[in-house]
Amino acid sequence: MKINGCLKCLFVFFNVLFAIIGCLLIYGTVKATIVSSQLSAFGGPSLGWGWVFAIGVLGISCLGIYAACSEKVLALKIFAGFMGVGMVIMLIFGIVVVVARNKIRDNYNSVAEEVAKQIQNDDGLRQTLEAIQLTLQCCGVVRAEDWGSDIPQSCECNTNGPLGKATCKAKPQGTTGPSQIYDQPCGTVIYSWIDIAFQVFMGICFGFAVTALMGLLVSLLMIHQIKRYDNVGGASIAMKGY
Repeated sequence: MKINGCLKCLFVFFNVLFAIIGCLLIYGTVKATIVSSQLSAFGGPSLGWGWVFAIGVLGISCLGIYAACSEKVLALKIFAGFMGVGMVIMLIFGIVVVVARNKIRDNYNSVAEEVAKQIQNDDGLRQTLEAIQLTLQCCGVVRAEDWGSDIPQSCECNTNGPLGKATCKAKPQGTTGPSQIYDQPCGTVIYSWIDIAFQVFMGICFGFAVTALMGLLVSLLMIHQIKRYDNVGGASIAMKGY
């Protein structure tokens, strides 16, 4: 063998693992495409990039397995090129997500205040917020006072709600409605979920970037081993240093 056996096995193992992940991504994309086609009349999101990512993960993993097993420099160079490009793309996506997360965080208060003002004049928003309050165990967008002087029953604090135990507080003075209401506003709950989604996506982007960097370094090391093996005429003693 031109490549160190342990290095090759480790490289093939991780590529097989990512090939399985690619198959799972394709399966998930197929399921999502079925749902998206049903929602196309309502402007459902396009899954084109999802297909590109899923097929890319599977295809590049298969290329890595072939390159390691065949010990061909050209195949390893192509794989290394994909790893370099993938690392840059994942870093760009990660930076974009970080910027978007910071922008949403900075604009959260102004957007929440604007939504709170619209609730007073929009019956549809009022009904939507009441449904959210029952589900998320919260009251108001920014504060309970968003409802004015009449606090709805959906704000009534229920410690046995769908999300478990909730923190309660007394209703604001001068208002009517339940005596005990949820302490947490709905805007804070929704923002915390959005922030978690951003953090997960950031972790995926930077995690794939680090993985691509490792794949790039290992493929370059294998290319070096193959060239060194060829230059010394295939002498096995040259591999002992690896």
